[in-house]
Amino acid sequence: MSPQTRLRRARNAVTFRRGTRNAKEVAYVTAGRLIRHYRDFCLSKGIDFTNIQSVRPHDATTLFCSAGMQQYKALFSDPSHQGTVANSQACLRLGDLDEIGDGTHFLHFTMLGLFSFREMSVGDAIDFWLEFLQTLGLTPDHVTIHPDRLAEWTPLYRGRIPIVPDPECTWSDGSITGYGTEFYKDGVEIGNIVNPLGTCIDVGFGADRLDMLINGTPPEDAMETLGNAIMTIIESGYRPGNKEQGYALRKLLRRLHRMGGALDHPFFVEEVARQDRLRTRYLRLRDKHPGMSPEWWFDTHGIELSDLRDMPDG
Repeated sequence: MSPQTRLRRARNAVTFRRGTRNAKEVAYVTAGRLIRHYRDFCLSKGIDFTNIQSVRPHDATTLFCSAGMQQYKALFSDPSHQGTVANSQACLRLGDLDEIGDGTHFLHFTMLGLFSFREMSVGDAIDFWLEFLQTLGLTPDHVTIHPDRLAEWTPLYRGRIPIVPDPECTWSDGSITGYGTEFYKDGVEIGNIVNPLGTCIDVGFGADRLDMLINGTPPEDAMETLGNAIMTIIESGYRPGNKEQGYALRKLLRRLHRMGGALDHPFFVEEVARQDRLRTRYLRLRDKHPGMSPEWWFDTHGIELSDLRDMPDG
């Protein structure tokens, strides 16, 4: 069974109490078509393309792959390397956890990427993306450019798109930095072009946001977003645990349970039972240990008080 088939079957096993499975199955089909369309567009330009569905990180700087450029970071700093590649990369950003459900923030999403190392210019990248967006029938409402590059980059758009200065148009991974230009549609950023070191190109466009704009795919609610992120982590080879990726997965399972969601997967059933045991233990011990800190409860009994605060005493 191919990884794509396994992922599709696992996602189809996700159920929520609000009952939107059929709509989500359609969404995954249309998103897949968008990725294939982007692949074909890149190949027609002679650019090699890879499709990565796992959120396993490409280095030790993150728990999960958070951007399509992660695997290429070393190439940006290698002055001897020249070339251009493209990909679709499954990404997971837990930093957006408190913003899910607003229709624009996803924990798990697919990034359509284009990366050029001392080969394409910023103007080349702008032309590439405006052409690709045109094949989708999509024209940005406006783009932003960092003020330091406004005079240099504005002519590259050749009057095709309104331009707004934005001092936030920069990118850095701590050692490599670059100015950027961002594309907006209906008030939402759909992608950006970054110019790392002034010699390279790093482009990322969100396939999920593009799909919403092109196909009118309804936005996920918070429980759908959590369930989809959980299944992506599981399909990437992780299981609940007390450290790193396993701990992140366990936290998401608990959060889904607290929100009243349900997931048709053994890991969810096991975590709900585990939380019931911890709750029973806490109710039995709390009067014996009054005033103890949340850190003490976790270190001594494995109980996270923040996970129990919404549970009734029963």
